[in-house]
Amino acid sequence: MSLCILAAAKTSIVAASLFTLSWTHSVEKIEWQEDWKIENSHLEIIEARVQGSGAGMDPPEGSKFKQGWWTYKPNQLKVKELLLSTSDTNLENWKICYNGNCQVLKKNNENPIKLYPCKSN
Repeated sequence: MSLCILAAAKTSIVAASLFTLSWTHSVEKIEWQEDWKIENSHLEIIEARVQGSGAGMDPPEGSKFKQGWWTYKPNQLKVKELLLSTSDTNLENWKICYNGNCQVLKKNNENPIKLYPCKSN
């Protein structure tokens, strides 16, 4: 399985089953990261990290502070797709990293960006 990214009516296929999403909180200007994997045609979150707290974004109970990040394992979450909203208030849009490479996902004219497992050709 690969990861498909649908934005602006164009689908990109990423040959990766593990990826990290990151973004900067629009109010607190603090970075968040989430590690995801493709498992049995679903996306499953593995771990999440945040660099600080405030404005409704406190790390959950049980988080551990490691190398400048509050790290935690979210409750088991499996979804068929992720919808990532974009807006002009975002300082920096969503960034995705996989296989040692990172790219900022383009804003999608106020429409969500869709991530989902797909079969590579």
